[in-house]
Amino acid sequence: MEYLTKRSEETRELGKKLVKDFLESEKNRTGAIVISLEGDLGAGKTTFTQGFASGLGMGNWIKSPTFILMREHTVSHLPDDESGSLGSSIQKLVHIDCYRLTKPEALFDIGLKDLFNDPKNIVLIEWGERLGDHLPLDVIRIKFDHLEKSERNIKIS
Repeated sequence: MEYLTKRSEETRELGKKLVKDFLESEKNRTGAIVISLEGDLGAGKTTFTQGFASGLGMGNWIKSPTFILMREHTVSHLPDDESGSLGSSIQKLVHIDCYRLTKPEALFDIGLKDLFNDPKNIVLIEWGERLGDHLPLDVIRIKFDHLEKSERNIKIS
């Protein structure tokens, strides 16, 4: 899937909208939903994360954990599907920022594998490409390309 956003508000809204899609598509997973947010500085990764958090009932107040690597947030509200059970097992949003990360192994020292293996988690990783082969095989990759002014091309694979 590919999207074009023309303002930061549209990038935020896209993050909010995609929560339900990701929860629906990942219903039968055995581990966390892991999403790698990839792109240059200022490409919209944190803005997208703010919208995603809003879609989980957390508002737009999420800040990037650039200097502390990781923040964990309790999920307060999930969108419902027709049966009312969509994502009912999700309890935590884990937001990781690898911008300042020099050794991926440092995240494993603080329990990254456990976070990946817990089906109650959604893990969003800014600069996720810096983890390379340490990402799970079923990672959702979202690539942000900064076009003109505030335009972004956002590609999901």
